[in-house]
Amino acid sequence: MSSEHDVMNCEQAREALLDERHGRLTAEQERALRAHLSACAACEKLESQERWLSDLLETKLVQPGAPRGLRERVAAQLAAADAPLALPMLPARVVRPRFWQRPAFGMAVAAAALLIVAGPRLMPKHASGPDPMVREALNDHLRVIYSDRPISVERGIHQVKPWFTGKLDFAPDIAFSGDDDFPLLGGAMGYFIDRKAATFVFKRRLHTITCFVFRDQGLAWPPEGSSEQTAPDGVKVYASTLNGFHVVMWRENELGHALVSDVSQPELIKLRDRLKLAN
Repeated sequence: MSSEHDVMNCEQAREALLDERHGRLTAEQERALRAHLSACAACEKLESQERWLSDLLETKLVQPGAPRGLRERVAAQLAAADAPLALPMLPARVVRPRFWQRPAFGMAVAAAALLIVAGPRLMPKHASGPDPMVREALNDHLRVIYSDRPISVERGIHQVKPWFTGKLDFAPDIAFSGDDDFPLLGGAMGYFIDRKAATFVFKRRLHTITCFVFRDQGLAWPPEGSSEQTAPDGVKVYASTLNGFHVVMWRENELGHALVSDVSQPELIKLRDRLKLAN
């Protein structure tokens, strides 16, 4: 008799890849995943890309960032990847590719690899590494930026939040549907260190902002080396900078939150306040 794990669709397989990366699959689930990957070229390609990203991010990110000039060249590549395409008129049923599906995005990924791999060789090592939570937040943010499929569910918050039902053992407390300053692109499943997390993806002009929500138990709060401030609602907010990216973290109601982007810290604080006002 077949089990519920004998057949996987693409969405289930892509979620299973997350669990596989963190050693959370049973032998039965692993067999089902391998069977799906052997029959699905798209998911097999995604697994290969995820493995490549994991190697880059997990083994190279702990080093200091690249010089400013190199970061600016990478930013220019990313801006090109996100710029509107000059396409001819398309038939009504043809869909324009998303920014992560465009050829220019492949160039940006290559540039990102140069930033992560070559940058550390041009700079001296830190005497001590960054805080594990800050490093993880930036690692997960870069995975979203450079992933071939960073978003699993699109549209507004009323479509995104219900999508997490049954996928997490908690309900994400994000209710902000986005606005003209911070449009919400969508959401995806993720991991934060050793636990599953909800990922919300916002934009600020050409910049991507990720918001991770996860259970806060067992983590070492506050993040070491962060600056602390008290938000208007009385919650303590911790701000850090790593490799040119800003990380704003806070915990509330047994949930941890991390906002990550290369926009300024005040911009992230502004988004954090809007997330709270919407709740």
